[in-house]
Amino acid sequence: MYRYSLSTVYEQTATVYTRDKSVMRRLDQLVADYPDSYKLLNQTDIDKTYSMPKSYVTYRKPRAVSDEQREQARQRMAKLNSADD
Repeated sequence: MYRYSLSTVYEQTATVYTRDKSVMRRLDQLVADYPDSYKLLNQTDIDKTYSMPKSYVTYRKPRAVSDEQREQARQRMAKLNSADD
């Protein structure tokens, strides 16, 4: 016979580990601007670990671009590039 314990533990903080320099710059700025919410936990020469509320972490799916929109964007960029010459 097995006994199961049904309990839910809610962690309110997320830990983010990164080696991406652009992500580190953005998070460093948030740590400086909002020290109550964002914290730098650990760092080495090549990586950093941050802590923040879980609700601040989001994931988004990529924007869907139709072939027509892609062609319009290509034409706009071609026009801008030819104006520079």
